[in-house]
Amino acid sequence: MRRQIEIRNAHFPGQAPIDTYGNGGFRFAEMSHRGSLLMLPSGIYGWGFTEGDPLTVEAFEQVFAEADRIEVMLVGTGKDIRPLPADLKARFRELGISSDPMSTGAAVRTYNIMLAESRAVAAAFVAV
Repeated sequence: MRRQIEIRNAHFPGQAPIDTYGNGGFRFAEMSHRGSLLMLPSGIYGWGFTEGDPLTVEAFEQVFAEADRIEVMLVGTGKDIRPLPADLKARFRELGISSDPMSTGAAVRTYNIMLAESRAVAAAFVAV
């Protein structure tokens, strides 16, 4: 009997800086991940989001679940900066989270600095 490959939701139980990004993925904590990422206080998660997908409130539900541990939310929107829709920005504001969209590269660099400063930062990185 042949075993099926089991694909699990990607999760790294902790916070780590991003070492490199590009070619559709990221390297962190001596691992690599293909696709987009959510960097949350509870860990690093694979995020089923691709460049060009709509930035909806629903896409950030996992972030909102940890809102009490997040002060700043960086949104790396891909190669180019995309503004956050008004309803998404309002939801972050409602929860007391400052949200900042920027290119993924800029978001990665900012995240690494804020993480090193032990700030209450989270990020959503769209893979480039």
